[in-house]
Amino acid sequence: MANYLITVEGETFELTKEALNSLDIISTDDSHYHILSDLKSYKVKVVETDFQNKRISLEVNGNPYHLSIADPLDQMVDKMGMFATKSKQINEVTAPMPGLIIDIMASIGQEVSKGTPLLVLSAMKMENIITSPGQGVIKQLVVQIDDAVEKGQLLIELE
Repeated sequence: MANYLITVEGETFELTKEALNSLDIISTDDSHYHILSDLKSYKVKVVETDFQNKRISLEVNGNPYHLSIADPLDQMVDKMGMFATKSKQINEVTAPMPGLIIDIMASIGQEVSKGTPLLVLSAMKMENIITSPGQGVIKQLVVQIDDAVEKGQLLIELE
């Protein structure tokens, strides 16, 4: 697995170190290159680089391309499933403190994601906006405006 995987516009190619080393590349300045490959000439301009995320935007003979690069370590980590991310699925929203419900911004059937404002809880002379801690769909609003709630009480049920 000593090869690089290059993804260009959704299509993935394998690039060996030998193939990379066989390219005839000449730098014409900091962001421009001239490449000869299989008796073809290419003018390449590096438009943007994101080394942390291993992404690069190029113009090859005036045509834009967006690439992502996976080195052997990235491929191994991906194979182990460590790049797999899942959105946190939540089933309920509870009161973080005792207080009074003064506004409800969510509605039944609404899709919510992390950070979506759901309701306003007044506690200790402060208005606290309660937001969704993950994603889900609002199944039931357990409380109404002017309801007094206790810490840990169920406010909203999600599916």
